[in-house]
Amino acid sequence: MEKAPASKGAMPAIPKKLYFRIGEVSDLVGVKPYVLRYWESEFPDIKPSKSKSGQRLYKRRDVELLLRIRQLLYEERFTINGARKRLKEMGRGEAPVVSAVAPAPIEEAPRQLEAFPPEEAEEMDEEIALRSSASVAPQVAKTLAKVKRDLQELLGVLTLENS
Repeated sequence: MEKAPASKGAMPAIPKKLYFRIGEVSDLVGVKPYVLRYWESEFPDIKPSKSKSGQRLYKRRDVELLLRIRQLLYEERFTINGARKRLKEMGRGEAPVVSAVAPAPIEEAPRQLEAFPPEEAEEMDEEIALRSSASVAPQVAKTLAKVKRDLQELLGVLTLENS
């Protein structure tokens, strides 16, 4: 028997954290951990990282996607294949859409620490992009872009903790 989310159709508030363990995600999404593991095998966009001990660590965007998948499967009654196609149509990274419910409040993005003045950072980004586009395979470039986003997110969290 599945866990019931806080209220049907309403998206639960997702705490401000960098990573979530499978038990926390299970409670937020309202399904058992084995369901989350199954969804990982069925939906390629769900890719939690793993800790040194092998425990799954989900990011906020993973939790948002899992909430959308739950809505498609349990409330809109899509099949797994139908939900996969619907997510593909909607595009990756789209926030969960909850019908007839006010959207969750948008949290203010953390203030970014600037290691370089903005004009120097832009020049460096352009130079890196030019060098990497010619010599790096597309998959490696995607991985590097993901690492960059993660590091920027982590920097934002650390900046908030230190202020």
